[in-house]
Amino acid sequence: MLTWEKLLCHTRARDLHKSGVAMGTAAGRTEIERDYDRILFATPTRRMADKTQVFPMEENDSVRTRLTHSHEVSNLARSIGVRLAFDFPEKVFGKNHDDLLVKRNVPPLLAAVGLAHDLGNPPFGHQGEVAMQQWFQDGGTGDPTQVDSDFVKFDGNAQTFRLLTRLQVLNDQFGLNLTFGTLAALLKYPSVYGSEAMGGYKKHGIFRSEKTRVKEVWEHTGLTEGTRHPLAYVMEACDDIAYSIIDAEDTVKKGYASFYDLMDHLDSSTEGDPIMKKVIDSSIDQNRGFKSAGLSSRELNDVSMQMFRVKAIAEMVNAATLTFVEKIEQILDGSIQPGFELIENSQCANLCSATKKFDVRHGFQHRDVLRLELLGNRYIKNMMTMLWRAISSEKLDNKPFERYVFEDISENYRRVYSNSEKRFYDKCQLLCDAISGMTEKHLIKKHDLYRSLENA
Repeated sequence: MLTWEKLLCHTRARDLHKSGVAMGTAAGRTEIERDYDRILFATPTRRMADKTQVFPMEENDSVRTRLTHSHEVSNLARSIGVRLAFDFPEKVFGKNHDDLLVKRNVPPLLAAVGLAHDLGNPPFGHQGEVAMQQWFQDGGTGDPTQVDSDFVKFDGNAQTFRLLTRLQVLNDQFGLNLTFGTLAALLKYPSVYGSEAMGGYKKHGIFRSEKTRVKEVWEHTGLTEGTRHPLAYVMEACDDIAYSIIDAEDTVKKGYASFYDLMDHLDSSTEGDPIMKKVIDSSIDQNRGFKSAGLSSRELNDVSMQMFRVKAIAEMVNAATLTFVEKIEQILDGSIQPGFELIENSQCANLCSATKKFDVRHGFQHRDVLRLELLGNRYIKNMMTMLWRAISSEKLDNKPFERYVFEDISENYRRVYSNSEKRFYDKCQLLCDAISGMTEKHLIKKHDLYRSLENA
């Protein structure tokens, strides 16, 4: 049986290992409130401003980046946290909810994991992950038989955990040194690569290199491998809400489809679903009102989609909240079905599913998006090949190109690598760290520079 006393654990790895000196900067904040602040001010968070969410960014500044997506997920998660902590404190957190300070701790914890959930994603969206996987699968290292599944099935979720617990160096080996409660809630896929205890989920979420670190997290939060922290369900739901509804808004913003295309698509998918009908009817009523204001077609599309977004998100946030409250006992006692997800078990399951299908049909398959994916795939694979020449070289003294490229890798990442055993696994990991840490503009700039030096 999971308990909130452990799930909201304030312990940090640095405290556990008695490493470093406390800086005394709490200033009236709880430990979990401090976690959000650490993530907000971290350099990788700012880098997400130059990482694609889905659509090419250069033509329309109002289209979401990975950073704006993460802020929106964070906002939705915090909103659900407020509902849980203020409207359902005893039902969800038990009679001692006041002692646990859930009103202060739960909203910022959810805001923190919402903001951090995509920090480890490489450039060019999910196609970046695919490109990295393909490079390893296709023998980019020269010997694919040596490559661990951590890299053949590289995933941004696992890289996020590694980044926060190891790579983002403060003054020791504990990364941002977040509380175990926050780290546990961040794990969408709570299993180590190679483990069979996946809890019914489709992927592993922790690299083998972080196995010891995650075991500490699970031990202090009362969790076991394959078991999600209850608030991880909320974070996942908010991600689903954001990339279904908000990607639809961006699809229209980019001119790939219209508000009316979306309404027609949803209307054909309602099958008597009362929530979908409610959202459609409300959106169309708003659209009729806007028509009388003499707006241009573009403005009408924009404001109509904004109203759809507001109504749809409100319904989905409410549905996710109520489903969480309804299922909390099963989540805590471990009887929840394997692979359980909040949205697909809520009253908004059809709305989310239908909107995602619209996104795929009109947005993700648009030629501009496919072009971006092809370019990103090429840039990442070429960059990996050039970086691998440097990382895999035994001696760099007489290899000026390889030495230049190796020294150009982030000092943080090279320091972590220098403290490793420098095995083949460690070399592959340094390569993934370097690629994932790049923004798109930085990767393209370095790619072109290295190419010119390589061929000089």
